[in-house]
Amino acid sequence: MAPQGKMNARQRAARQKRKMVLFAVEILIILIMIAVLYLVMNKSGEGPKVTYLDPDNLAIPSQVIESKEEGGKMHGYMNIALFGVDATSDKQLYKGSRSDSIMIANINMDTGDIKLVSIYRDTYLNIGDEFRKCNAAYSFGGAEQAVKMLNMNLDMDITNFVTVGYRGLSKVIDGLGGIYIDVDSEELKHINNYQISICEVLKCDYTPVTEAGYQLLNGLQATAYCRIRHTKGDDFQRAARQREVIQAIEEQAKKTDLVTLTNVFNDCIGDIYTSLDSNDILELLGNIANYRIVAEDGFPQPDMRGNANMGAKGACVIPTDLESNVVWLHQFLFGDDDYTVSDSVMEYNETIKADTTPFLKD
Repeated sequence: MAPQGKMNARQRAARQKRKMVLFAVEILIILIMIAVLYLVMNKSGEGPKVTYLDPDNLAIPSQVIESKEEGGKMHGYMNIALFGVDATSDKQLYKGSRSDSIMIANINMDTGDIKLVSIYRDTYLNIGDEFRKCNAAYSFGGAEQAVKMLNMNLDMDITNFVTVGYRGLSKVIDGLGGIYIDVDSEELKHINNYQISICEVLKCDYTPVTEAGYQLLNGLQATAYCRIRHTKGDDFQRAARQREVIQAIEEQAKKTDLVTLTNVFNDCIGDIYTSLDSNDILELLGNIANYRIVAEDGFPQPDMRGNANMGAKGACVIPTDLESNVVWLHQFLFGDDDYTVSDSVMEYNETIKADTTPFLKD
């Protein structure tokens, strides 16, 4: 007879229609560190699924373009959008799946400092032709529409992205020999149920996590850790766990030999869809030893967000003041203490307030 915990997890998985939460962000550091090794050592290999995004189609605000050209605060940075989609096939990597994990990796090309910002998937934003949860942009228009959504709402200049399917994370972590994570007592109550729901899809076995504390997690355990949302903080805390896993992967990867890193990339390469070609990656790798994650946070900020059930549009995270959130974002990423948002952001801010005020709780 199946344990009660297993039955509960199966019932939960059925209610969720087996929907997997996928995390592109957890393999970004690995991608950057070892893609060139793959290209050099396996020139005849298939490589990642690469596409090109035309900057003219990505809604980069003219104010941002002009500022960078004039040497403004955003000059000298590379921003990469990271998407984890609920895809169950290669086709859904391209379009038709929601980006349940959305991050911006901000890289200072002079210092190698990396900052990570989670854009909460339920955030109510302009996704191109309507306002709704921002994770719908990827489903409607793939990576191009999702990148466009980030640029137009946040005054960004993103032209590159990385998307992966759910198998990638587990493969990467197992290839590295696991990662070290501090699992607290509340997380311990849920991590094994999430392992069970993942195995329902992957048709695999799992090893239960039996105690709290700082410990080595395998790929499946770490993936389950990223999916936990039934603790204090819900989706906000889950996004923080995702960023924690990135940092743990970075630490483990820097301890790993080149042959092992190459093998890891070979194993997960079929799960990667990206705009980064060999020249992009070579540029990033020029000073890879100095790349380091120095800060991480989430958008919108706690004191500038609310929650509202928007009827047919569902339960949304509301940026109660989009302008202030965008000003904070530019200060956090670029050190710009005097940023003035674009006219578009001002317009979107007014629409968001008008749409959501009747639904917001006091």
